[in-house]
Amino acid sequence: MDRLANKAAAIMSTIPDHEVYGQVTKVLGLLVEIAGFGRDLAVGSMVHLRPEPDRDVPCEVVGFRDNRALLLPFGALEGIGLGCMAVIQTNRPVVFPSEKWLGRVINALGKPIDGLGPLRLGGTAIPLKNAAPPAHARQRVGAKLDLGVRAVNTFTTVCKGQRMGIFAGSGVGKSVLLSMMARYTEAEVTVIGLVGERGREVQEFLEDDLGPEGLARSVVIVATGDEPALMRRQAAYMTLAVAEYFRAQGKQVLCMMDSVTRFAMAQREIGLSAGEPPTTKGYPPTTFGELARLLERAGPGVVGEGSISGLFTVLVEGDDHNEPISDSVRGIVDGHIVMERAIADRGRYPAINVLKSVSRSLPAAFNEEQKAIFKKAKQLISSYENMAELIRLGAYRKGSDAQVDEAIMLYGDIEEFLTQNKGDHTTIDEGFARLAEILGMEYTS
Repeated sequence: MDRLANKAAAIMSTIPDHEVYGQVTKVLGLLVEIAGFGRDLAVGSMVHLRPEPDRDVPCEVVGFRDNRALLLPFGALEGIGLGCMAVIQTNRPVVFPSEKWLGRVINALGKPIDGLGPLRLGGTAIPLKNAAPPAHARQRVGAKLDLGVRAVNTFTTVCKGQRMGIFAGSGVGKSVLLSMMARYTEAEVTVIGLVGERGREVQEFLEDDLGPEGLARSVVIVATGDEPALMRRQAAYMTLAVAEYFRAQGKQVLCMMDSVTRFAMAQREIGLSAGEPPTTKGYPPTTFGELARLLERAGPGVVGEGSISGLFTVLVEGDDHNEPISDSVRGIVDGHIVMERAIADRGRYPAINVLKSVSRSLPAAFNEEQKAIFKKAKQLISSYENMAELIRLGAYRKGSDAQVDEAIMLYGDIEEFLTQNKGDHTTIDEGFARLAEILGMEYTS
């Protein structure tokens, strides 16, 4: 009974004891201006427009101009006109996740969209725009996290609490790679944010890629590409808030977001609508600050908590890996996995370029045997790639370089090792044992 009473008290504490009203004075495109709010508003505050008694359009304050508050809506503005009532929400937006959310699919506002009935709320309020744990109080990154994908486990190993960026162009297979890791990871809980995803692909991802086994231990947050910019941005905040709840319970959480680029695009729309000046590729200055604040929320928790291992995809525009969002994310995360169209075009999936991919937990995360295998494999791949043009033209003469000769002999087996179907699960030790066998080395771990 005490637990239920505490839960009820936590939820009731978020209900205001009074309401503050304003009214709409201007609607221009998706931007709404309101007046009459006094000092109760700040950037990030929620406002509910009520054109009719039974209709509510939630909005967020994105700025102020000439004593008017500027709002952007989470939904359609049909029916909103001058003088429309605007109810100001005085408390911070929070969410109440619980263990019962596992296996569920929700939208950016925390409402279920899977047709399985209402969500059971927990007793802990998690702010949607939570701050990252203090740097001095955070635990260190933990041991290796098995993700079940050979190319990742052996060449770009991820540790518990590490944040990795997955950089890829469209149609290179990043969604399938994410689904493999979600299905095969040893993490206790997976939180997946589909930000700006194509609507028709959501059900395919849930049923075919993630599957019932992966969904059972996951919470999936969805905001499709046709939803307003605030909903797409909010989906990213909701993803981190749900992951933070499970981290606070001491769980090892795998947080996956597809994609950070669409979050940045949504922030660009919001910033430009609020009157911010555009900078590189039209992104306003706040975009890069918001990226850092979002991604820093992942990682190890404080003492007594679990950790959030983050995998954040970056949709590389025009296959340019140096465009502004890619550059910014690379400087924030703890490593990057690079997927290339040329590798996908030759039929090798996942299309990971292991030479351009880096994990900042290496080589410290490896034992001596694993270091030796990793080093030799990368040397052979590098030797082959450096001579690839000459080899394809038939201009390389066997015997000119012993390492290149060995690379030519083993390259086909290494390529086969890096190729993995989405139904194939390989642990870290199985991957190293198989790679050691290809290289003719011993592996006893």
